[in-house]
Amino acid sequence: MKKILLLSLAALLLPACADKNQYEQAVLEQMKKEADIKDYKITPEYMAKCVVDTTAKNMPGIFPLDPARLTAYRNYTKMLTLTESHDPKKVLEELRTDFGSAKDLAEAHTNYTESLMECYTAVISESEEAEKDKSEDVKTEAAPVTPQSAPTTDGSPSK
Repeated sequence: MKKILLLSLAALLLPACADKNQYEQAVLEQMKKEADIKDYKITPEYMAKCVVDTTAKNMPGIFPLDPARLTAYRNYTKMLTLTESHDPKKVLEELRTDFGSAKDLAEAHTNYTESLMECYTAVISESEEAEKDKSEDVKTEAAPVTPQSAPTTDGSPSK
């Protein structure tokens, strides 16, 4: 009985992982096309992970394997690959239906765009802080000890 339950659970998890992986792959492809990613020297994989995690926070569904979340992953993937389809108008109509309405589709696109902007802000801030820390380390290492300021054995400055 336990084996059947385990196999059933595994059968449910594999498609769920596939939906999320397809979404991650679609986001990664978008990140590879972004000029800002190259300009700021951000790795597309790092940015894609950030965008996927951030968009997931505002997707339908309570937890990652929630059927509503899995449907959202599929719909977001379709939304990101719209321009690559043979009939974008038809796919756009399907997306409106899949998301529930044109307004819901627009909200999903807004979620993606806002997540992208949040990730740019976070990643750029991280890199600026790292550069600041690096430059402070270099300044500390580069400050020479001069004979006038070096303490003597009794603790007073040398002359």
